[in-house]
Amino acid sequence: MFGSGAAVVLRIVLTVVAAWLLELKGLQIIGGLLLLWIGAQLLGEQEDDEGEAKEYGTLMAAVRTILIADLVMSLDNVIAVAAAAKGSMTLLILGLAISIPMVIFGSTLMIKIMERYPVIVVFGACLIGWVGGETIVSDVLLRETVKAAPWLHYAAAVVGALAVYLIGKYMQKRAAAAHKQDPQ
Repeated sequence: MFGSGAAVVLRIVLTVVAAWLLELKGLQIIGGLLLLWIGAQLLGEQEDDEGEAKEYGTLMAAVRTILIADLVMSLDNVIAVAAAAKGSMTLLILGLAISIPMVIFGSTLMIKIMERYPVIVVFGACLIGWVGGETIVSDVLLRETVKAAPWLHYAAAVVGALAVYLIGKYMQKRAAAAHKQDPQ
């Protein structure tokens, strides 16, 4: 609840500054790298075979993860709502008021599905890596390079998905080894 509430406030603030952020060169590179980190974190925290979560963090660590994920992954939603509002602050706030509860309901539903079918976490983390790779090569700084070699767009997406998978699996093994040494 704390993470979702903070995410609502964060999304409203993010909507107001979204137009300014789009003008910054390198923003999509940073956002893509953050997506890769989030995907690896999600996979690294996946449950083991006995159903025990491998994450031993605090409430604040969970809230921080939710906030970072929401900041990075909702940027496109915020931009879409801001574009649809066409400068009207009333429409902007109304759009957010409608979309945020839908996102929270959808995330609750996805959590239930992921608990039943944990393989969805692996696919989801790899999808985040795919989007992260695409986001990186979509930055203004790399636009000309990608125009010259369009295959880089797909190559970066595949590399992003593979990177998330490999880093996430490494994090799982490292957490399991640490837990065996200190099984508190």
